[in-house]
Amino acid sequence: MFKSTSKTLLTGFITLFPVVLTIYFLYWLAVTSENIMGAAIQWVLPQALYFPGLGMMAGLVVVFVVGLLMKAILIRQLFGLGEKILYRLPLIKTVYRAMRDLFEFFTPKKEGLGQVVAVTYDGIEMIGFVTQTDEQRLPESFRDQDKVLVYLPMSYMIGGFTLFIPREHVRPINMSMEEAMRFALTAGITGKSAD
Repeated sequence: MFKSTSKTLLTGFITLFPVVLTIYFLYWLAVTSENIMGAAIQWVLPQALYFPGLGMMAGLVVVFVVGLLMKAILIRQLFGLGEKILYRLPLIKTVYRAMRDLFEFFTPKKEGLGQVVAVTYDGIEMIGFVTQTDEQRLPESFRDQDKVLVYLPMSYMIGGFTLFIPREHVRPINMSMEEAMRFALTAGITGKSAD
């Protein structure tokens, strides 16, 4: 009886935890944008014109406008100049660069970057993501070896290994990055989605 009860509780927990976590993240995002943008709006507008939710809507508008502005060459150049300044500040450069690289990895623009691959080693295949194909961006000792930089995620945790792997040991596989990451992080329990 206790085994059945604990199994049922575990199933309920596994079912609810991702849902609750997602809802909490969206709630946190909405409340934070409401608090920050709402305070700014209340400072500019009369109190009578403000209503709850206006800060969140203003936050969405700001994000949309920034996205539009980043399409302009001049704005991108100014942003690049600001980034160069950030890259020179001791603690900020480490955190900012890591966050920037992470987001760039999940929104690849270059051919092959972020591609899902199977890495073969001694008859074993592992799911990985190509993170760098440009030899000029690799450390000097790894150039001219026909290798690619591949990230191999570990199951059930945010972590993994970044390895220089010969090209002949890497083959592209037909999975989206989201599917592959979910598959790897859950040790294949989720399977490949049927959609």
